[in-house]
Amino acid sequence: MSKLHELSDELARIVNEVKDSIITITTEKIQPTALFGYRSIASFGSGFAVSPRYAITNAHVVGGSAKIRVLYADGEESKAEVIASDPTKDLALIEVPSSMKPLKLGDSDNLAIGEIVLAIGSPLGLPGPSVTLGVISALGRTIAGENIVLEDLIQTDAAINPGNSGGPLVDVHGKAIGVTTAIIPYAQGIGFAIPINTVKKFLEILAKYGRPIRAWIGVYVAQITRPLAKLLKLPALEGVIVVKVVPGTPAYTAGIEEGDIIVRAGNRRIEKARDLREAIEDNIDRGAIELEIVRNGYKYYVEVPIVVEEL
Repeated sequence: MSKLHELSDELARIVNEVKDSIITITTEKIQPTALFGYRSIASFGSGFAVSPRYAITNAHVVGGSAKIRVLYADGEESKAEVIASDPTKDLALIEVPSSMKPLKLGDSDNLAIGEIVLAIGSPLGLPGPSVTLGVISALGRTIAGENIVLEDLIQTDAAINPGNSGGPLVDVHGKAIGVTTAIIPYAQGIGFAIPINTVKKFLEILAKYGRPIRAWIGVYVAQITRPLAKLLKLPALEGVIVVKVVPGTPAYTAGIEEGDIIVRAGNRRIEKARDLREAIEDNIDRGAIELEIVRNGYKYYVEVPIVVEEL
């Protein structure tokens, strides 16, 4: 019983430590009506500070908003402005006028299935952080939403409700290891978070190029797990499997096919979707990347041009 009390006290301490870094986001979006008029639609989300004046949230939370306001943990309210948005990663950076306490960022490359996590946000737009407890259920998930495919996601059973989107997924050290982003409506109790290292790369690209960009070759991939390798009778556990090739892209032109396994990109060994994405981003200045691919048990190499899109 004493150990349960210790765990309870420690979780309460973590929440108290991080709550001042978390904000509730209210947006107003203008939508046309059937009679050629317009109406204002209010929606809610969450976010957290990565520096005193900047916060991370989801791109879908603030996208298309006419007005954005944030509510701080102390009840203060202010306007906010979108500085950068990357819909392909479902990430956005917003600027606020009041100083906030930055949340410590963890390392999502060192996560393990079964780790205890806390999802903190503002479900249903209710003020003040709400907390749910769960574990990391899976890593490296790829999910498809409306007009978007998100790769390398963290899966958790911590309850994530409407309004939680953009809030942090926090580990037992009080560090953000992800940004909650989606719930599958027909799979109760399953939520997803964007790894915090993807957020770090998003911020790094902003610092380097001054704007969000997408560097890609035209493939969507998924991490190869032991059950997946057994199901598909794959020759190895290494690499990522191509689940979709977009017609008309460099990958399509280069002859990459669904089911191909990418084991190396440039000088980087590929084990998950983020490895491939970062290898491509690291080769932006070169304009192309060499891939090592396994198909039907045979290896071959192909040079694929990189497409850079301003978002």
